[in-house]
Amino acid sequence: MLQGKLGIIFGVANHRSIAWAIAQALARNGMRLAFTYQGERLKENVETLAATLQGSLVLPCDVTRDDEVRQVFEAVDKEFGGLDCLVHAVAFAKKEDLDGEFVKTSREGFRLALDVSSYSLVAMAQGAAPLMAKRGGGSIIALSYLGGVRVVPNYNVMGVAKAALEMSIRYLASDLGPQGIRVNGISAGPIKTLAAKGISGFSTILDHVAQKAPLRRNTDIEEVGDTALFLASPLSRGVTANVIYVDSGYQVMGM
Repeated sequence: MLQGKLGIIFGVANHRSIAWAIAQALARNGMRLAFTYQGERLKENVETLAATLQGSLVLPCDVTRDDEVRQVFEAVDKEFGGLDCLVHAVAFAKKEDLDGEFVKTSREGFRLALDVSSYSLVAMAQGAAPLMAKRGGGSIIALSYLGGVRVVPNYNVMGVAKAALEMSIRYLASDLGPQGIRVNGISAGPIKTLAAKGISGFSTILDHVAQKAPLRRNTDIEEVGDTALFLASPLSRGVTANVIYVDSGYQVMGM
């Protein structure tokens, strides 16, 4: 389905990452991928995983630095000659801001969460758009969560960041649509990942969703990968400015 297509994924941390599940789904269907990592701590993990996919490119990138984001897209353009898909799976907040009351969020904590988790999508879109235009269009996919539209215990400033991310998806879709570039989000249910460990009471959230969701189970990480495959493929050619829930239906429940 994606034979000959070119993509880049920001946010793979390890083999349990949602971003890695997406990478596997895209690669199985023929897409050649580039990956980024931040810092030496994650470099080995990303390089090891990328090595299992033929033709992969691995690049360093701190998404809070415009020069590094620019260098990533310059390298991708040089190696790939264009781009068809971008996956934004980047989010961060200070641990102390994911525990207790949102009202106690520091100014710096707020700024950092919004910069890394939300503005980075805008920065990436700026770099990706010219490369996608070369290919006649493309698909940008960002990962969100229900905490961006409803209050989830201990999600706090990350929920505010996801709300900004989801609105950014809509504005970017409007701006980039004339170039044939679609921008969508996936709001996945709670999944055990490295990032999830930073949320206090996460196991309680998992148990609650499994009991209350219409499908009476938690989200399978491969379901998120398959949804990203749909959004990256021609099957979703008429879909943009949307956030698709992949959460066993939990988002519809009132209690």
